[in-house]
Amino acid sequence: MRAAIRAGLAFLAIVSVGSFTSIAFDLGFGVRAHAQVVPRALEEGGVENALKIRKNNWTVGVAGGILSGTYMTFAAELADVLDDGDNLRILPIATYGAASNLEDLLYLRGVDVAVTQSDVFEFFQTQRKITNLQQRIHYIIRLPISEVHILAKRNIRSLEDLRGKKVNFGPTGSASSLTGSIIFQRAGIKVEQTFLDNPLAMQRLRSGEIAALIRVIGKPIDVLSKIPPNSDLHLVPIPFNKAFSDYYALSEFTKAEYPSLIAEGESVTTLGVPAVLAVYNWPLKSDRARRVQRLVERMFANWEKFQAPPRHPKWREVNLAATVPGWTRWAPAEDALRAMRSQQQVAAPAAASRVDLSTLSEAERQRLMLELQQWQRKGGTPR
Repeated sequence: MRAAIRAGLAFLAIVSVGSFTSIAFDLGFGVRAHAQVVPRALEEGGVENALKIRKNNWTVGVAGGILSGTYMTFAAELADVLDDGDNLRILPIATYGAASNLEDLLYLRGVDVAVTQSDVFEFFQTQRKITNLQQRIHYIIRLPISEVHILAKRNIRSLEDLRGKKVNFGPTGSASSLTGSIIFQRAGIKVEQTFLDNPLAMQRLRSGEIAALIRVIGKPIDVLSKIPPNSDLHLVPIPFNKAFSDYYALSEFTKAEYPSLIAEGESVTTLGVPAVLAVYNWPLKSDRARRVQRLVERMFANWEKFQAPPRHPKWREVNLAATVPGWTRWAPAEDALRAMRSQQQVAAPAAASRVDLSTLSEAERQRLMLELQQWQRKGGTPR
């Protein structure tokens, strides 16, 4: 009798620590269908030290940006496309923006790669007095441009009209705080800077407390596209000249992108700021370099996945071979690009040999040549 009681108590003790489903099934109660699934990593974890090593062995931290920004989307989609369990795990990291991303890449533990801007070097060299940046930070690929939006009341017709006035540059560390400072400094126009978040800055602009606000983000911005026609707001043009030819590209806004901010038949010139996928220049045989090199190799091998829905459409604007003035491409990325070019050179004649050009119309031949040129320029398969 005592033995039976002891057995019963033992059974209840096991149940109390969460093993009821397993025991009940073994006794024939048939409840395993409702048992919680145990993650494979926990089932096979073994000793904690082995689990720790496996979790960190191929993990790469990517500094993205603010949660609602395009840069954070790029970081998140790197993980969406390339994550491969213990073989490669990418951790997108929300940050304060493009400027802070370079700082995180330099100093924050766990950050191996960062999405930032091509003009970030100038800010850190002139404002922060940091040396040897070109040797310490390299790039993997050039990402799409982000356009500089300067929104103001219609009485502000040019940058010069903002001299001495309050202009909001966005939160400190954001892309707009970085590029906006450079633009006004190079233009020789001194303004009174504020660093409010974007929703508050929009309120202050409408009330007249500030004269303009700056956003640096890929067009079109949804919030600006939906500004009502009677708002008395517009986008201030930024002329492209030699002062901006080193880091920036010429871009423009159209009425199709911002219906209430631009008049019919007109456009507004602005600057485009190329983004870069930056990497710390680790010694090539180091553990950190080994992990990032795997990310680079997988990214190049799976590039077509970034250019297809549901990925951000800006990926389709990326030319893998594009260079970034003032920056050095990371050696493993250069190797991966060279290997991709070799594969394309082998594949292109084989693909062309399957097409009998004499059977095509002139329009079809022109279309085929256009697709071939796009394929060679973008490093992808003709669409």
